[in-house]
Amino acid sequence: MSGGPVAEVEPDHTAVRVALWRALHAQVDPSPHVIEDEVGLRLVDPGDDWRKRPDMDVEATRRIRASIVARARFVEDVVVEQAAKGVEQYVVLGAGLDTFAQRRPELGAKLRVFEVERPGTQAWKRRRLTELGYDAPDWLRFVPVDFEGDWWGQLAAAGLDTGRPAVVAATGVTMYLTLDAITTMFRLVAGLAPGSTLVTTFLRPVEEVEPEQRAQLEVAVRGARAAGTPFLSFFTPEQVLALGRECGFREVRHVSATDLAERYFGGRTDGVGPSRGEEVMVAST
Repeated sequence: MSGGPVAEVEPDHTAVRVALWRALHAQVDPSPHVIEDEVGLRLVDPGDDWRKRPDMDVEATRRIRASIVARARFVEDVVVEQAAKGVEQYVVLGAGLDTFAQRRPELGAKLRVFEVERPGTQAWKRRRLTELGYDAPDWLRFVPVDFEGDWWGQLAAAGLDTGRPAVVAATGVTMYLTLDAITTMFRLVAGLAPGSTLVTTFLRPVEEVEPEQRAQLEVAVRGARAAGTPFLSFFTPEQVLALGRECGFREVRHVSATDLAERYFGGRTDGVGPSRGEEVMVAST
């Protein structure tokens, strides 16, 4: 990006809520925790009474925060798996308040990590990281982009080698994009070197969510619209897999809420487990 200093823009309400839910999991759900992440809480610095917020109700958000931590852990497990195979590039699209670099420096040091986000939000996050004493290691690249522009070109300019395999994560992203924008993203990632992996989440249509979770999803839909960041795209698993194949991925698979529950919440008796409102697709080149 060129020009003068970038005006900071605080992260949107959804990114803040996700960061707080991750911290809430570590604070109120019994061990073992799927992921330990209170870095986002420190970044947001919401005040001592943050757990009194209506959207932090421990019981009402039990399933959705389980989904949030499950998707984060799943992505990191894929990164670990692919790094062991020699993949050395990791791209976080719509990085928001992602804290991989702060929590997993031993893994990040084996990679080149690209955080891709809008300039104002990224400037805010970088300032907060500095204030909290987090250095920016050589292996971490911040890539400020306009997602309506040539963000892929800016990613390449930041050092992404499209001729070598990469893991690309896009969690909590597709619901904010049009079908055309999602298709473009999928096609670009599918054009990466063989051995690359896309891990993306998608929102199911409201009528496909568990009956007891539908009201909460409808509230989220209305809240996103009111905040000026409406949810634009919903997919059934069959639809998102078909789109992945159409865009050129060699292999696509659906990771359901049931799969995530078995992997990360097996044997629990406290009711903590993910909702099928948001699920995962893994696509390989």
